[in-house]
Amino acid sequence: MAENDPHKLLGEALRNWAKGELPSEPPRRWERFSDVVILPSGSFEQQEWGALDGLWDVVAEALGAKRVARMGEVSGDFRESGVEMLLGDDDWVVRRENGVDYGYRMTSCMFSSGNVNERRRMGEIGDKGEVVVDLYAGIGYYTLPLLVNSEVSIVHACEWNPEAVTALEWALEKNSVRERCVVHPGDNRSTTNNLEGVADRVILGLLPSAEDGLEPALRVLGTGGGTMHIHGLAPSKDHWEWGRRVEDTVHEAGGFSKASSQIIRVKSYAPHWDHVVLDLTLA
Repeated sequence: MAENDPHKLLGEALRNWAKGELPSEPPRRWERFSDVVILPSGSFEQQEWGALDGLWDVVAEALGAKRVARMGEVSGDFRESGVEMLLGDDDWVVRRENGVDYGYRMTSCMFSSGNVNERRRMGEIGDKGEVVVDLYAGIGYYTLPLLVNSEVSIVHACEWNPEAVTALEWALEKNSVRERCVVHPGDNRSTTNNLEGVADRVILGLLPSAEDGLEPALRVLGTGGGTMHIHGLAPSKDHWEWGRRVEDTVHEAGGFSKASSQIIRVKSYAPHWDHVVLDLTLA
């Protein structure tokens, strides 16, 4: 094992600090960026760990961080992250990815590193002059790559979590793309009423299902149709079991016919389930 292996460094630091056997094995994985390390949910939660003073300082020093946090369950209508700060009071972080700066509060907004390829893809597929509606914009997961890395004309970003809206507004200024984005705070079922027929492309990036957004998505598409990127969870063994059902739902809503479709696998979500995106072009 290499001398600078982070798992070995953490284990040695904890054993030196505890002066003996550890209450349990330390985590084997974590997320590290900027000056933050985010531990997996459940890490160091045994009662014996809590009886030892200075634990988080030891973890931070061993992993080269200044702040330590622990993952929690995503919850609520606003999909709040559940991250708990363990060392440090400031929960604001900035991530840079594919030339895009994302800023957000860890304890209130979520960020999935596993979606990196889909964020990159969004920055590659936007065509020059397109009008895009992002129905679940969040902190700008897909809005920002489209604005920074493609030549779309404008993105209408819909989001109802006030914390995420604040983060998105910060990032639009930070990435110098504010003039090409209109933010629509609130429920997209009502905020899209004034966007009827404007969109060439619609993003429905909500898990576990974005199907509640199909009605507003069809509403904002132009009369000539366009492309919808519909996120959801599909059985790992057959993504099209889910995809065909979503296509049927869209067709039942009427107004357009299918021109083409494909399914993109984003990542594994749970045993036997994948996070996927249905690219559905309508005409």
